[in-house]
Amino acid sequence: MATNNNAPLGIEAELFKAADKLRGNMEPSDYKHVVLGLIFLKHISDSFEAKHAQLMAEYPEGAEDRDEYLADNIFWVPKEARWSHLQASAKQPTIGKIIDDAMLAIEKDNPSLKGVLPKDYARPALSAIMLGELIDLIANISTRSEQGQERDLFGRVYEYFLKEFAGSEGKRGGEFYTPRSVVKTMVEMLQPWKGRVYDPCCGSGGMFVQSESFVEAHGGRIGDIAIYGQESNHTTWRLCRMNLAVRGIDADIRWNSEGSFHKDEHPSLKADFILANPPFNVSDWGGERLREDPRWKYGVPPKGNANFAWLQHILYHLSPTGTAGVVLANGSMSSTQSGEGEIRKNMIEGEVIDCMIALPGQLFYSTQIPVCLWFLARDKSNGIARDRKLRDRRGEILFIDARKL
Repeated sequence: MATNNNAPLGIEAELFKAADKLRGNMEPSDYKHVVLGLIFLKHISDSFEAKHAQLMAEYPEGAEDRDEYLADNIFWVPKEARWSHLQASAKQPTIGKIIDDAMLAIEKDNPSLKGVLPKDYARPALSAIMLGELIDLIANISTRSEQGQERDLFGRVYEYFLKEFAGSEGKRGGEFYTPRSVVKTMVEMLQPWKGRVYDPCCGSGGMFVQSESFVEAHGGRIGDIAIYGQESNHTTWRLCRMNLAVRGIDADIRWNSEGSFHKDEHPSLKADFILANPPFNVSDWGGERLREDPRWKYGVPPKGNANFAWLQHILYHLSPTGTAGVVLANGSMSSTQSGEGEIRKNMIEGEVIDCMIALPGQLFYSTQIPVCLWFLARDKSNGIARDRKLRDRRGEILFIDARKL
């Protein structure tokens, strides 16, 4: 996958503008799934068709053999779900049902996509004309990409659309999208070269996408990192699974409605890198049911705010030399309410806080609250980065004031 992060964003912006025009009176939060589902369908169909053409030329008897595709990490797309069939049917009044049937067929043939794809295109609220025009618009994506850069372009389009939808959804958009600049800062600081990467509240998967891009940009191999995540919002979990699949990223992303505190899906995981943007200042996190939890090594988090529960959950899941980056509201640096000051003091004395960064204001769609980055380390004496030992940083915390950057 060739990556050129400096490529002009003209294609993505142009496509989004055209797609947004077709939205009419539909809410961005609903429309997002309509569009992203079709982009995903187009991507897996194109990947399938490219492999199909290659097999027809080199090994025709394998062209309809599912195993030939699975071996190359390509989803098997049955005939009725291929983009050529959808495009030929784009002007039919039943196009919504045709898309739903295509999504169902793909899920049936690819167990890893079970429950992931949107399947409500036939609902009366969706205009068949609009769907047909969207199909024609999305058909443009791969014609703009050079051979071999298909996946990169689809990934960029998917991410751009996520960002724009987060912007149009405003406050609610922050639930599934962390601004790329913030994620990139965290990834560049932590440098996740190799090992297990975890996000306990992974949203649409931006932390993972940037981690993989980082490994690639620095000459590493994509398979060098193993990815684990959990998300409590089922709709966002589906967006995440599609976001990673569009980029060919293999990951163990789990969903349950109870969330990481109450039903930890990776209970024994010890990660080398953790990147997280937990929801800020959550007051109804069910802390009263977890007073005796072994994760609270530095103090029991207050029932009225989950910030220090997140930090301690993350520390609990770090490997002996692991490091973590966490986005939190600025109040987490100074609050003394309900014992938070005491927990912070214990964390400082426990030598697990490595660095603090105060970020510029108004970076997030979801809040005007200024935010900061916490960098945690299980071993500040000589934590290991790649193949070298870092210097002893005990007794030190690096503070970076980036508010004016």
